[in-house]
Amino acid sequence: MELKEIAKNIFHIKFSTQEELTSTFLRFQEFFESPEFRGKVFTLEEYKKWYVDNSPEGKRTGEFTYYTDWNGFNIPSTVLEPFYNGDFDPLSEREKEFLALFRERKGERFYIIGTHGKNEKQLLKHEIAHGLFYTNPEYKKEVLEILKKISSEKREEINMFFQKSGGYHSEVWDDETHAYGLCSLEKLEKNKIDISDLLGIREELNLIFERYQGMTNF
Repeated sequence: MELKEIAKNIFHIKFSTQEELTSTFLRFQEFFESPEFRGKVFTLEEYKKWYVDNSPEGKRTGEFTYYTDWNGFNIPSTVLEPFYNGDFDPLSEREKEFLALFRERKGERFYIIGTHGKNEKQLLKHEIAHGLFYTNPEYKKEVLEILKKISSEKREEINMFFQKSGGYHSEVWDDETHAYGLCSLEKLEKNKIDISDLLGIREELNLIFERYQGMTNF
């Protein structure tokens, strides 16, 4: 794991492989944004069973595909507290190593993003956008004003996509709509969502991101 502070209070961890990334982040990420496990204490086995039954690939294959389904992760520092407090014991070795990276910052407010291998620029941009949304109130305010321009019908389509993915609690749908609108419209299009009326939104979000991303080292 390579740790770097790429902006004020935004930390990027780069992993060598996708499996290392996903297996390290899994319980932290899903405690933060799983539609089923957000805010709950759970074991890896409990999560695996749920994911096979509820994720698109799990339902299609009957297999646990999480370790190959996801490429980027993002969590606020508040997620770490129950892990430090022993609520999730026993921890895996990778979870222990992850927590050790931030032990001296316990109680501080910051954001953590994770990627693997050679960073694909759009993926890293997507995760940095999450970090800015959490750590910078002015950025978040401007983004939410732009999202108001998306029709309620289109927002419903996007929210249904998030709901069916098995990965996003409704509490993070605004943030995810912003990150997908900024960097990942093609993923929405692949899921049969017409993005033609979102192209202008992407341009506006990019203008905001470009103004704020000058604070980052990516």
